[in-house]
Amino acid sequence: MGTAERRQAPGGGAAERSTAERGARKPVLGIPAREESAAEAPAMDPVAQARAAYRPLWVEEPARRRRLPDPVRTAAVRAVLIIAVTLIQAVVAFLCTMAGSWLAFPMVLSSVASTVVATWGVLDVWVTRQVWNQRNGVVSAPSSTARALRRERRRARREARAAERGRGRIRRRGGAGQLTHP
Repeated sequence: MGTAERRQAPGGGAAERSTAERGARKPVLGIPAREESAAEAPAMDPVAQARAAYRPLWVEEPARRRRLPDPVRTAAVRAVLIIAVTLIQAVVAFLCTMAGSWLAFPMVLSSVASTVVATWGVLDVWVTRQVWNQRNGVVSAPSSTARALRRERRRARREARAAERGRGRIRRRGGAGQLTHP
C-alpha cells in the first residue's frame, strides 16, 4: 500500500475496494475466474468504474530479511563505491593501453592501488559485520557469544547486589551475629 492509500480512511479507500474486487476475481489453482456479463454487473457511474479499474503501480510487501545494521551498511556502501571507481579505472587503463596513450601507465598503477583499496573495503565490511554481531549478539544463534557475556554480567550484578544486601543487614544489626576470634 502506497503513501496515498495509507492516508485515506481505513476501509473506505478506493485502493481497498479495488483490491477487494480484484481479490474476488483471482484465479484459483490456475483456473481463470469467470468474467461478469454486463447484465450481471451492477450499474456503476464512470467515477466508480475508474476506481474499480485503478491498479497501484506496486504493492509493498514486508521485507524478507532484516535490514543491515547502520555501521555494516555504511561499510558496504563505501566498499561498493570504491569497487565501482576501481572498475572504471581498470576500463580506462585498458582503453588507454589499446589506444597507445601516455596515460596508460599511470592508470594501470592507479588501478593496482585501487584494487588494494577495494580489497580493504570488502574486508572492512566483513570485519564490521563480525564485530557488530559479537557486540550485539546474533538473534538466530542460541549459543551467541554476546548473549553468554550478557548472562555472565547479569549473574555478576545479581551476586553483587546480594552481597551488598548482606553487608547492609550486618551493619543495621550493629555487628550482632558476627563471629569474633581472639
